[in-house]
Amino acid sequence: MPLIFSELSGAPSWVPAVLLVTLSLAVGFLARFLLLRFIRYWQNRDRKLFKSLEKHLRGSLFLFFPLMLINVGVNYITVQPESLSFITTTLNIFIILSICSVLVRMTNVAQDMLFIRYDINLSNNLRARKIRTQIIYVKKVAIVILVSFCLSLILLSFPSVRKFGTTILAGAGVAGIIIGFALQKSLVNLFAGIQIAFTQPIKIDDAVVVENEWGWIEEINLTYVVVRIWDLRRLVLPITYFTENAFQNWTRNNAQILGSVFLYLDYSMPLEPLRQHFEKILSETKLWDQQTQVLQVTDTSDKTMTIRLLMTAQNSPTAWDLRCYVREKMIEFVQQNYPESLPHVRATLTDSELKTAVRQ
Repeated sequence: MPLIFSELSGAPSWVPAVLLVTLSLAVGFLARFLLLRFIRYWQNRDRKLFKSLEKHLRGSLFLFFPLMLINVGVNYITVQPESLSFITTTLNIFIILSICSVLVRMTNVAQDMLFIRYDINLSNNLRARKIRTQIIYVKKVAIVILVSFCLSLILLSFPSVRKFGTTILAGAGVAGIIIGFALQKSLVNLFAGIQIAFTQPIKIDDAVVVENEWGWIEEINLTYVVVRIWDLRRLVLPITYFTENAFQNWTRNNAQILGSVFLYLDYSMPLEPLRQHFEKILSETKLWDQQTQVLQVTDTSDKTMTIRLLMTAQNSPTAWDLRCYVREKMIEFVQQNYPESLPHVRATLTDSELKTAVRQ
């Protein structure tokens, strides 16, 4: 590079600058291309890492390599002294931003690789959901730290900021108190998120009941949680809600869930055929996990008896489908075979009322 620019010593001052930028962009594109080709060759059999790197680093690497080359090459071109300081400072700022961008995107690559290892699409996914919850929150905290460190380095690149560094540090205590009061709720949410990430009252993909709504934990962010309601609405709650309020977590220890169906039938309904048909329904569907099946009369009234059917499924969505399926099949069975056993309203007529009804 020094030889190239020495040959252009007699050219206008803008020519070496344009040539430097052009060569840096070309070399940066070539370096990114070769790096991705090497990763693709290295990941010839399993390209999951390559796909993640290509997805997240495509833009960042294209800026990182040219900026580093321009920073080196600017020393070999003729630049006015008053402009050199501005150019150097600007280059340093963009280099810091590009390094920060690469590091942030590398956290996304690490998350992708860990997500592949801890797959929550499996039936027994309790451990995977626990670890995913921690990974997501740790990644978000790491990004905040990286961005804060990057901004600090950018500020320190200005001589005026370094000059007043002692004064700034002296006032940091007072400023910290003021900022602490101003951001009190945000800090409470941040520490609540750390508590949730490691004590885990909720995890990613947990089935929960909050605010009288049933759904799944879809996102756990630094200050809020997104719950995907069963009808695809999203309920957004502050993260402190889950440390300060009672809520139901149906998958706290495992994904398996017990489903129930209630039937209200007349006393004339024989129980044994009903029990046999219930067992037949479960044996014919893949929604049932073959763990639990119970039919019991749990209550009686002056009009009907309450029959409760219990069954288990691998997870809450499957349990919901299983409950609906069993309810439909049981009602169909009673309608076709024992229609007289559907609920009736009984009434006793006195002799006078009976005679009146006959006359009419």
